Amino acid sequence: MNRVYGVIGISSKMSNWNADFTGRPKSTSNGDIFGSDKALKYPMKKMWNSEADKKVLFIKSWKDQQGNKEDAPVSVVPKNLGERYKEIFSEIDKKTSTKEVIKNLFDAIDVKNFGATFAVEGQNISITGAVQFGQGFNKFDDTNIEVQDILSPFTDSKAEEKGKEAKQATLGTKITVDEAHYFYGFSINPHNYDEYKDIVEDFKGYTEDDYKEFKRVALVSATSFATNSKFGSNNEFALFIETKKDSNLYLPDLSEYIIYNSKERGIDLTNLDKIIKKDCIESIEVYYNPVTTKLTKSSLNAKYFNIVTMDEL
Repeated sequence: MNRVYGVIGISSKMSNWNADFTGRPKSTSNGDIFGSDKALKYPMKKMWNSEADKKVLFIKSWKDQQGNKEDAPVSVVPKNLGERYKEIFSEIDKKTSTKEVIKNLFDAIDVKNFGATFAVEGQNISITGAVQFGQGFNKFDDTNIEVQDILSPFTDSKAEEKGKEAKQATLGTKITVDEAHYFYGFSINPHNYDEYKDIVEDFKGYTEDDYKEFKRVALVSATSFATNSKFGSNNEFALFIETKKDSNLYLPDLSEYIIYNSKERGIDLTNLDKIIKKDCIESIEVYYNPVTTKLTKSSLNAKYFNIVTMDEL
């Protein structure tokens, strides 16, 4: 498995791809809208978690919890990391060997891709993931934040609790952007796991099959994750550049070299010609929607695919 560099593009129309704690689209201190790497990883993990043959460790799962008093009601709360580990692997205690824990961690597909920080029952394990994402900045020039008032069918229960008469239904809000286009740079370095080959028995590191599995969900998971706030956020672009074996080409965040034409809804790849040596590249794949996106191709030898149908163009 060779090093891979690329870009994942997410379009968001009347949707909220990544909200902050106020409910507004996440932004920097100077107002630039962006999506965190967690926002991109989460739909991938949700997709894997829905498949019976996949194990996902770092995802929320629930348990019943009795209150401290005997007559306290049973609450539903998230499991802690040790409980989640036990749920998908086995019991862990201070006698559990670190080698066993590392082997199990790599059996979780999210850890195999993104790494892990695991501090449970005397274990203190940090795994730098083979797949690393940057932040996904919005490249659309005229993004507006839309705030919609939503009328609830119910009255305000808090007013009733205070002994007041609740005559009106409660109001809520839904916050979206009218249009945004997020671009995430990423890199895949399989050598991050070389040190574990001598520790974990029969461990092969980050393999070609692992890469194919990552690419599968990277192309569709945002589109598939159609929650109320995220319906309208779709995979619109992907670039995968695989270097040749033992290549000395190390690329920066490629999202910075993607030009987005807001008027034409176009993506320009010609800046890639300035930083990529053709003789260092094994293959290049580009995925986009030819119906909604005008693509300006680079001079590099690449294969082009429809990101919706996966047919080669």
